[in-house]
Amino acid sequence: QLQLVESGGGLVQSGGSLRLSCAASGFTLDYYAIGWFRQAPWKEREGVSCISHSGGSTNYADSVKGRFTISRDNAKNTVYLQMSSLKPEDTAVYYCATNPLRAFQALCVPGGSLVDSTHWGQGTQVTVSS
Repeated sequence: QLQLVESGGGLVQSGGSLRLSCAASGFTLDYYAIGWFRQAPWKEREGVSCISHSGGSTNYADSVKGRFTISRDNAKNTVYLQMSSLKPEDTAVYYCATNPLRAFQALCVPGGSLVDSTHWGQGTQVTVSS
C-alpha cells in the first residue's frame, strides 16, 4: 500500500526552526517528484515547496523563499522540509504529496507547487507563536 507519512511538526516560537519529514512506504520515493503543501484554518491549501525526483530541481513559494529548504534522502526514502525563521503566518497543517503514476516527470513547478498530486499524507501541524 502506497503511503506518505509526515512528522516533525510542533509548537515553536517566532524565529524558530523545525524540520519536517515525509517518509514513503510501499513505493520507491526516488522515482517521483515530491511536494510540500500547507493549509491554514479558513484558507485554501497552497504549495510551499517541491523537489524533482533527482533532487536537482527545487522550487519555493515566494512567502518561504530564503527561509525553507527542501531536500531528499533517497536512501532513506524520505523528503525533508527545513523551516527556519518561522513566522506566525506559517502556522498550518503541512502535507507532502506525490503522484505515483508519473515517475520521472517534471511536476515541480515555479512557485513551489507539485502539479497533479494524487497521493497525500495525513499532515503534521505546525504552530508558530508570536
